[in-house]
Amino acid sequence: MSAIILFLAVIAIIVGWWLSQQRLTAKPWLEEGPIDDFPGTGAMTLPAAKIGLGMFLAVAGCLFTLFISAYSMRMNMADWRALPVPKLLWFNTGVLVLSSVALQWAHLAARRNDMDGVILGLLAGGAAAVTFLVGQLLAWQQLIVAGYFVASNPANSFFYLLTAVHGLHLMGGLAALGKTTAKVWRSTEVTEVRLSVELCTIYWHFLLLVWLVLLGLLTGWTDNFIDICRHLLS
Repeated sequence: MSAIILFLAVIAIIVGWWLSQQRLTAKPWLEEGPIDDFPGTGAMTLPAAKIGLGMFLAVAGCLFTLFISAYSMRMNMADWRALPVPKLLWFNTGVLVLSSVALQWAHLAARRNDMDGVILGLLAGGAAAVTFLVGQLLAWQQLIVAGYFVASNPANSFFYLLTAVHGLHLMGGLAALGKTTAKVWRSTEVTEVRLSVELCTIYWHFLLLVWLVLLGLLTGWTDNFIDICRHLLS
């Protein structure tokens, strides 16, 4: 349950920050002049694609929250035997962080109208994401060779399920990233691809956040973090 609360709290903080960046609390009716002339009217001109991505991330966040809830409840039963977490997951985590950083670089380059920087960031982010997926498959292979099969234990099943669902979301992101990269290659104006790059970046940051929570859950780090916070507040 503590992991669920932590996950929801982090999601709420990030959503609140994102909404503040969109200036959704602005009061354009208090301004004078044409409405499109004021920066505080972002809520009126928010792209439909960005709204759609926000709704998708909300649904995906609820899905992962349900998985985390089921994991937390199931692990307290007598037949639960935790499996050793492959050390390769830590390398994979670092690669996913680099992928997210590369996408952020592409986003900032797009805001600077730096087309070369955008291309470099997208290619580096995509390559790192593919490396992460390959690393996840290798981690699966290590567990299977060691005898930790899917149906052997509920902990095994949840490990494969959580990592597989996250991997599928990342594969979907790679498809969108591939389309964005192709659009960048064809386009001569950064303004034509700026929104697509921003959406990919937001999605990558979301996947990184979800993976960090899942990794903390699988390793037991989230419970330790909650315990430390409780001791500090008590």
